[in-house]
Amino acid sequence: MGLTAEPLRTSIDALCAQDPAFAAAVARAGYPQPRINPRGFATLLRTIIGQQVSVASAQSVWTKLEGIVGDLTDPENIARAQDEQLRAAGLSRQKAGYARSLSDEVTTGRLDLAHLPEDDEDAITALVAVKGIGRWSAEVYLLFAEGRPDIWPAGDLAVQIEIGRILGHEVRPSEKLTREVAEAWRPHRGAAAIFAWHHYGSDMKVI
Repeated sequence: MGLTAEPLRTSIDALCAQDPAFAAAVARAGYPQPRINPRGFATLLRTIIGQQVSVASAQSVWTKLEGIVGDLTDPENIARAQDEQLRAAGLSRQKAGYARSLSDEVTTGRLDLAHLPEDDEDAITALVAVKGIGRWSAEVYLLFAEGRPDIWPAGDLAVQIEIGRILGHEVRPSEKLTREVAEAWRPHRGAAAIFAWHHYGSDMKVI
């Protein structure tokens, strides 16, 4: 389960106590709502389907795919599906291959989503072994589906923009700098990321 309301707020309060810039940002934008996704195959499959398409388009494909192959929490349904069925649902050839790769990793037990490594970097390594799952997708899964409190998706553009705004940078910090400045926020970097996305939705001018 994802980072729920109470630990999320506790972590943000810790960040505010540590850094006045965070306290000022929370005073402006308020606390974020938790973002929680279910753990397991379906959440990663949604990630693959949603790559480079709108939310509405991804949901349309999901609905069609579910109608064609059945319950999408069961990776066997993807494994049994014909290529024509996956394409009929709106999956590109590439995404169909990614869906099959994920299904194969889970059904063979090579990827055990119920028992990912406790070390965050080891868990990311296990997830990115799946075709179509990059570091960002792995980090977001670990943050929202497993509630790991110190995940830090420093490569996310919105996170970079908002950390720059919060800290008063004149230009958007690079991924390297975004990673470096967050070292002081351990073990609350997951909450910092969630707040950054929340802050990104505010009406303040983007740098």
